[in-house]
Amino acid sequence: MLRFENLCKRYDEHILFQGLNFSAGSGCVALDDESGSGKSTLLGILAGTIQADRGEVWIGGHSLRDFPREAKSAIAYVPEDCMTYPDQTGRAYLDDVASIRKTAVTGDILELADRFGLTPHLNKRFEQMSFGTRKKMFLTAAALGNVKVVIADEPVGGLDASARTVLVDLFRTLANHRTVFFSSYDADFSRACEAKAVTFADLG
Repeated sequence: MLRFENLCKRYDEHILFQGLNFSAGSGCVALDDESGSGKSTLLGILAGTIQADRGEVWIGGHSLRDFPREAKSAIAYVPEDCMTYPDQTGRAYLDDVASIRKTAVTGDILELADRFGLTPHLNKRFEQMSFGTRKKMFLTAAALGNVKVVIADEPVGGLDASARTVLVDLFRTLANHRTVFFSSYDADFSRACEAKAVTFADLG
């Protein structure tokens, strides 16, 4: 479902990474490497928000370079700082994502939101939400529709113990039929998700 070949990225004279290759079917994959290694940049490239200097990414069999619309429609992306339009409410955000993915905010999604403790926050604007609440809103939206790949940058950042437990359940459920590729500094969380742990050295 997720594949990339020969990915390279540099900033001026600094080579962040080069020659990265990987492929994965359903399941969880945890990218665990030191701070500043380029994890967020790699995830941004996979999500189509950052341009690689070389290489190619395929999502659900679609080339992100040649068929960006089809590839991006198969991705749910949870960046590290989950801010959408500041004046958009959580409920409106979920409705918008559902519309884009040609589905609806059904009872199971609202139940997931409630398990994350989001019910009192659905009508708040994003600018009124805490960092963790925004992240939980994006994580809930990741379950909408029939995406093939979920990409999440430090998904446990800002979450309390209860929300971490909900997220483990969510990732393990999504991984039954999707690729869940996330960066993590928390080995216990990765193990709880039954994730395959990889580093940049494994991708070279």
